[in-house]
Amino acid sequence: MPEPRILAINPGSTSTKIAVFEGESPLFEKNIKHSTEKLSEFADMAEQYHFRKELILKELASAGIDPSSIAAIVARGGLLKPIPSGVYSINEPLLRDLREGIRISQHASNLAGLIAFDIARTLPETTAYVADPPVVDELDDVARITGHPLFVRKTRFHALNQKAVARKYARSVDRPYKELSLIVAHMGGGISVGAHRKGLIVDVNDALDGDGPFTPERSGTLPAGDLARLCFSGKYPHDEIRKMLTGKGGLTAYLGTNDVREVEKRIAEGDDHARLVMDAMIYQISKEIGAMSTVLEGDVDAIILTGGMAHSARITEAIGRRVGKIAPLSVYPGEDEMEALALNGLYVLRGEIRAKEYL
Repeated sequence: MPEPRILAINPGSTSTKIAVFEGESPLFEKNIKHSTEKLSEFADMAEQYHFRKELILKELASAGIDPSSIAAIVARGGLLKPIPSGVYSINEPLLRDLREGIRISQHASNLAGLIAFDIARTLPETTAYVADPPVVDELDDVARITGHPLFVRKTRFHALNQKAVARKYARSVDRPYKELSLIVAHMGGGISVGAHRKGLIVDVNDALDGDGPFTPERSGTLPAGDLARLCFSGKYPHDEIRKMLTGKGGLTAYLGTNDVREVEKRIAEGDDHARLVMDAMIYQISKEIGAMSTVLEGDVDAIILTGGMAHSARITEAIGRRVGKIAPLSVYPGEDEMEALALNGLYVLRGEIRAKEYL
């Protein structure tokens, strides 16, 4: 009997990634790039819905893949309300919150579930899901306290890839994920560092809104008093300050680029300022890993580095020098998000896990 086919959908700000898996084997993958000029034709993220959906269907047709052959469509979860990790059937409450999330945050990930549901409902044998969305919330209650009751810590981070590499590491050492204590650092355009204790991410920085280490394009945690004074200085409108925090902060603000390879090239050519800024980012990532080791009370089985920046030996080796005494270091470069989406769908189809209901 042939293995079921699963379509994975993962939209980003300037691209839409799709993949078709047959069982655990990739059959087709495509990263559909969207030019800035084309996206500027749309007033907001919601208006990109039909454009992206039609591109997905066009690419499947070009690859000779009949949508009716797909047993499940698994989408990257968007900015929903906080929920435990897992696979969720796309129902009306979930669709409602995805639409509302687009209105509030303009985040491309919210399109994924809407597109998946719309394609699946035309196919009588196909079911649509989201898996491990960015809002996965498994925090210890003590981790929610900020220091003032008007502010509560939120979880918006790379839950899908963090969970995927943690499980992959667990398989590599032949131990159940739910028995391990791990620190996972996802290092990309955003950086999230999570403390995984017995299958739950009990603490993690808010990687969306500028908490934790600075990144290639985010400012991370800033001095609160100076930020408050800047906000009321009258020099910058709200939208510009938001961009300083997310999009035009970090390496972009200091060096004018979010490309780590470009920064490493400058360092190799003797740029001392680029070296200092890069070292500072590595320093802050290492500090966050150290902080998460206290969350796990020093009982850490492994530290895992993942995301696009984990391709850089300079970065991973420098972090290793700072945190290597805490626990052994494992590196999983890049992102396994497409595989993680597909495997989550496969496990549901096989009955190995049960899809949850979003309420």
